[in-house]
Amino acid sequence: MADYILAIDQGTTSSRAIIFDKKGSIIATGQKEHEQILPKAGWVEHDASEIWRNVQEVIGLALSRADLTRHDIAAVGITNQRETAVVWDKTTGKPAYNAIVWQDTRTQDIVDRLAADGGVERFKPVVGLPLATYFSGTKIAWILENVDGAREKAEAGDLIFGTTDSWVLWNLTGGVDGGVHVTDVTNASRTMFMDLETLEWRDDILEAFGVPRSMMPEIRSSSEVYGAAEDSSLLRETPIAGILGDQQAATFGQAAFQKGESKNTYGTGCFLIFNTGEEIVHSKNGLLTTVGYKLGDQPTHYALEGSIAVTGSLIQWLRDQLGIISSAPEVEELADKVEDNGGVYIVPAFSGLFAPYWRPDARGAIVGLTRYANKNHIARAALEAVAFQTRDVLDAVNADAGVDLTELKVDGGMVANDALMQFQADVLGVPVVRPVVAETTALGAAYAAGLAVGFWNGLDDLSANWQEDKRWEPSMEDGERDRQLRLWRKAVTKSMDWVDEDVN
Repeated sequence: MADYILAIDQGTTSSRAIIFDKKGSIIATGQKEHEQILPKAGWVEHDASEIWRNVQEVIGLALSRADLTRHDIAAVGITNQRETAVVWDKTTGKPAYNAIVWQDTRTQDIVDRLAADGGVERFKPVVGLPLATYFSGTKIAWILENVDGAREKAEAGDLIFGTTDSWVLWNLTGGVDGGVHVTDVTNASRTMFMDLETLEWRDDILEAFGVPRSMMPEIRSSSEVYGAAEDSSLLRETPIAGILGDQQAATFGQAAFQKGESKNTYGTGCFLIFNTGEEIVHSKNGLLTTVGYKLGDQPTHYALEGSIAVTGSLIQWLRDQLGIISSAPEVEELADKVEDNGGVYIVPAFSGLFAPYWRPDARGAIVGLTRYANKNHIARAALEAVAFQTRDVLDAVNADAGVDLTELKVDGGMVANDALMQFQADVLGVPVVRPVVAETTALGAAYAAGLAVGFWNGLDDLSANWQEDKRWEPSMEDGERDRQLRLWRKAVTKSMDWVDEDVN
């Protein structure tokens, strides 16, 4: 039998292919960034065709670096940026418009229109999500309403929709020549269209959004064989056997399989997921109810999620828009040059505030500035903003779950930052734990695919792979923690009520 699993991680800033062995160790990686297209304030787009080209390239890079061929790969798993919407013509394979990214806020008018009849929680009892620009449903509606000819093509059955997992899978399995149009339950649960109980599209909600059902992919489990790579692919005939949205994949990769287990991923945004087992828990504290995973015909596992829009992308902003740093690791070097934030707090509400506030009227703010403040304080405040936002979400999780979290498992690119992880432990007041394999998003997709083809025998095999790498214990005094949180929450209020009718 082949000795490896390949995971495709189609993320917000880049696409990667990572090859894992049976112990969950990384053998080789290929990675390539794609362009962030920012046509207007609040608009964020990707070129879906560029993404597909990059996916093909990184598959080749990973295979060549590992000196492997398709015969060495037992299965392929896919993980992806979940709410980013791609609409394409199934007869030509060409996107009808750029992919509209989860961070994009252009659809607020559509949100307001739908919320006029029943409020922002109009569909939440069924789909677990409030009406917000974040989710892909309003993005599809925008394309149908604003792209010439899109409505007519969609109603004729020529346009289809998918999050980027579906886009990659469709192309990988043949595209216009028999490509498989499928998504998994975790991605489907982020559209606003899937009934959490039945795991099926809701016709009444699709109708409210003006989206033809014919556009929607078939909903399948997170771990089963969906199809095989087409003949022209480097992975020819290799089964594609796992799909998980990126945050659910990271939770799976952290082996947080059981009720009460959780993780926090530090990427472009920050996402804390708390496993509620087979129970659907509706949040009373601003969290999302979502599908955690479903393995084949086994029972569905659900989760509560706290979604933070801007964390790693705040560091990117310091680099690309302000020029304070030339590379992401420099932010820790600057932050280490000062003992504290100098009274500076950054609220990175670039796309409004997500959980637990859900304030689309908020915009980014830097407060507490004096002439004493310098770029080192701003760098430190940027890192601390990540930790403060995580504390807000964790408080909501504790309130909904009724049980306080005793430690936080972490993953994602930012967990290499010791200053951030120590401050995270300090501001939470609980230990923060990093695993040996921090690339848990890709690992989770690999696990889902491997389970489907018998590469791993069950969840116990995966749990045995998990190993602790580093632990940060809280060292901040309670009084100082309380003071910092009080100032942070005051800063958050300063970001609100910014957007008026004439302000984007």
